[in-house]
Amino acid sequence: MAKKHITQLIDDLDGTVIDDGTTVQFSLEGRAYEIDLSEDNAEKLRDAFRPYIAAGRTAGSAHVPVRRASRPRAIPTRDLVDVRSWAEKNGFPISDRGRISESILTAYDAAH
Repeated sequence: MAKKHITQLIDDLDGTVIDDGTTVQFSLEGRAYEIDLSEDNAEKLRDAFRPYIAAGRTAGSAHVPVRRASRPRAIPTRDLVDVRSWAEKNGFPISDRGRISESILTAYDAAH
């Protein structure tokens, strides 16, 4: 048995099926919105906003997520290839890839 799923874009304003519609994004009072509209309804929305946009000032993008301050990454002070080679020669179990355990790094630092 064959199934066919059809996805249709519906104009959120008037409920009609739209073939050549668009998703319009806008922000008002700190909240971001998006709405699927036919080209005619999208133009009506833009026309309604034009006088307010012309009189307003740009305050930044409403679509930029707030980023938390992150810790800067530590600059490696050891050559990890040397650490792996040293660990292997000194009997420490170590893989060719991945993270090197803290105990191996501590032992390496103590030997150097």
